Amino acid sequence: MWWSRKPFSRRSGSGPTEEASSLSLAVSGPRKQISRWWREAVLGRLRVIRCIPQGGLKLAFALLAVNILLGLLPVAFIVAMSTVIGKVPDAVAGGGDSSATNTLTRFFLLAAAIFILQEVLTPVQTLLGELMSRRIDGHLQSNLIAVALRSEGIGPIEDPAALDALDEVSRYFERRMDTPGAACAGMLALVARYLRLIGLLALITMVSHLWLAVALGSAVITFRIGQRGGLRIFIRIFDKVNPVFRRTRYLREVAMGPRDAKELRIFGLTAWFSEQYAASYSAAERQVVRERRRVYLWPYLGYTAVGLASTSLVYVFLANDAVEGRISLAELAIGLQAAAGAVLLGSQYPEADTQTLVGIRAFEALETFERRIAEVERSVSSVSSRQAMNTTPNLRRNVCFENVSFSYPGSNRLVLDHLNLELPAGVCTAVVGLNGAGKTTLVKILTGLYEPIAGRITLDGTDMRALDIDTRRRLVSVVFQDFVRYQMSVADNVAFGAVHKEKDMAAVRDAIQRVGLLDFLDALPHGFDTVLSRSYESGVELSGGQWQRIAIARSLYALDKGAQLLILDEPTSALDVRAESAFFDSFVEMTRGVTSVLISHRFSSVRRADRIVVIDGGHVVEQGTHDELMSMGGDYARLFNLQAERFARGLTAEGEIDSARFGGAQ
Repeated sequence: MWWSRKPFSRRSGSGPTEEASSLSLAVSGPRKQISRWWREAVLGRLRVIRCIPQGGLKLAFALLAVNILLGLLPVAFIVAMSTVIGKVPDAVAGGGDSSATNTLTRFFLLAAAIFILQEVLTPVQTLLGELMSRRIDGHLQSNLIAVALRSEGIGPIEDPAALDALDEVSRYFERRMDTPGAACAGMLALVARYLRLIGLLALITMVSHLWLAVALGSAVITFRIGQRGGLRIFIRIFDKVNPVFRRTRYLREVAMGPRDAKELRIFGLTAWFSEQYAASYSAAERQVVRERRRVYLWPYLGYTAVGLASTSLVYVFLANDAVEGRISLAELAIGLQAAAGAVLLGSQYPEADTQTLVGIRAFEALETFERRIAEVERSVSSVSSRQAMNTTPNLRRNVCFENVSFSYPGSNRLVLDHLNLELPAGVCTAVVGLNGAGKTTLVKILTGLYEPIAGRITLDGTDMRALDIDTRRRLVSVVFQDFVRYQMSVADNVAFGAVHKEKDMAAVRDAIQRVGLLDFLDALPHGFDTVLSRSYESGVELSGGQWQRIAIARSLYALDKGAQLLILDEPTSALDVRAESAFFDSFVEMTRGVTSVLISHRFSSVRRADRIVVIDGGHVVEQGTHDELMSMGGDYARLFNLQAERFARGLTAEGEIDSARFGGAQ
C-alpha cells in the first residue's frame, strides 16, 4: 500500500533515515488498524448482506420480520408487566370490580400473550435461521466446487496458496457451524438485539433522564466493542495453531480410517498414533486456552465492572426519583427492568457475533481461494490462448512435441527443456527415464492439464492449443498411476470414459471382457450395477489389480467411443509379473493400430513396444526399438541388463530395477 512505502533514505548519515522510519511505523500502525477495521467491520458485513438473498428473498424477509418482533416484544412485555405492578395497590384498595383491577387484568393478559408469542417465535427464528444457513452454504459450496473444477488445467488447484485457502474454508463447511450461511443468519439476528437495546434505552429515557440512557447505552456498546475485539483476536489465534490442528486431523484420519487399519496393527503403530494424537491435540488446546485467558479474562473483568457501575447508577437515580415522587411505581418497574435487560443484553451479542465474525472469515477464505485460482488461470492464459475450434480432427500421421519447455508454477527448474518428440500414428511408443525426468509431466502437457511455456504440440501439423479443450480431451484416453476409484457402479466406472456419449452397456461389457474381469463381475449380486465400495449396502471392494483393470477398461471404452490416443502411465504397477506379461501381450493385440503411449519402469513391458524413447534432463537422449537401444549400449541397455540380472537371481518384479532411480513420476 502507498503508506507502506519506505521513506527516502540518504546514503550519508543514519539520523534522518531512523526518524523517517520511526515516523513511518507510527503512521502505518494506526492506518493498518483502520484498514483492518474497514475490511472486517464494513466490507465483511457488506459481503454477508449481499449474500443473504441467496437463501431466498421470502425466507430472508420472514426471518427479518421474526427478528423485528423478537426485538420489540421484550420491550412491550416490560411495559405490560410494569403496568400490572403499578396497578396492584389501586386494585387492592378498589376491590375486584374496580377499574384498576380491570386494567390490571387486561395488561396481565397482554403480558401473557406477549410471553407466549415470544416462546413460539424463538424456535421459529432458530428454524428459519438454520434453513437460511443451509441454503446459503449449499449455494456457496456449489460455487466452491464450480471454481475448483472450472479450470481447464490442474495448475490452479495444485497452487499452495489456493490449497491453504481451500483447506480453511472446507473446515468451516465440514463443521456445519459458523459457516458463511450462519453469518447471514447471525447478521439478521443482530436486528433483534439492536432493536431491543434501542427500545430499552427509550424506556429509560421516558421514565428518567436522557443522560442515564446515554450512559447505560455507552456501557453496553463498550462491552460489545470489547467482545468483538477479543473475538477477532481469538479467531486470528487459530491461524497460528492451524498447522498443529492440521497434523491432529491427519493423525485422527489415519488412526480411524479403514485404509490404513491393517498396516497400523501389523506394525504395532496403534498406541503410537493414539499417543501422538493426544499430544498434538493437547498442544493445540494449550495454546488456545492460554490465548483465550489473555484475551478474555482481565478485559472482561473490566467490562463487568463498567456494567455494574452503570446499572447501579441507573438504579440509584430511579430509586431516588421514586422516593421523591417524581415517578410512579409502574415507571420505577419499567426503569429497573429496562436497565437490567440492557446490561444483560450485552452478554447476548457474542452468540450472533461468533456467527458473523467467523462466517466473515469463511467468506474471506472462500474469496482468497477464488482470487488465487483466477490469478493462476491468468498466468496460464498469458502463456497460451485457446481458440474455439471444436471440430474433431482425425489422427493420421503423428503427434509432435516441437521444442517444448515447461516448468511448474513457482519454480524456475525446467522439467522439459526444448523437448522434441514424435508419436507416430498407429504405433505403441514407450517412454522411460530416470526419476524426475519428466515422463508424467509430458502426459499432463499432452492432455492439456498444463500448457507449455515454450514450444508447441501438434496433431498432424495442427497446434493442439487451437482445439477446444473438450475436443482435445476427447481425443485422449488416459490411465494414470493414481487413477480414481469411483464409489459408484461397475457400469458407471467404465462408462465415465466417455460421458459425452450415451451409456452403451454393450461397449461397457466388451471393455470389461477385454481386461479379463467379465466372469468375476457377472457373478456379483447386482452385476454391473454393483457399487464398488463396502461403504454401501451390497457394495464390494476390489483388489488393487482389479481396480487397475477397471481403469484400463474405462480407457478402452473411451477408445471405442472415439478417442484416438491412449496413454498408460505405469499401467501395470499393481499387477504381478505373470499377470503383467499376459496383460501386455493382450494389450498389444487389442490396441493394434491405435496410437498409444506407455510410461513404465518395467522393461519386461516396454521391450514389447514398437518404439522406445528415453528421457533425461527434460529432453530425449535415446530412442529406437528394443534391439536398436540394446545395440547402442546406453542407459537403456545398462538398466535392462540390470533388471535381467536380478531376474536371473530369482527376485520378484517389485525388485526388478533400481526403482528409486527409475520408477518415480515427475
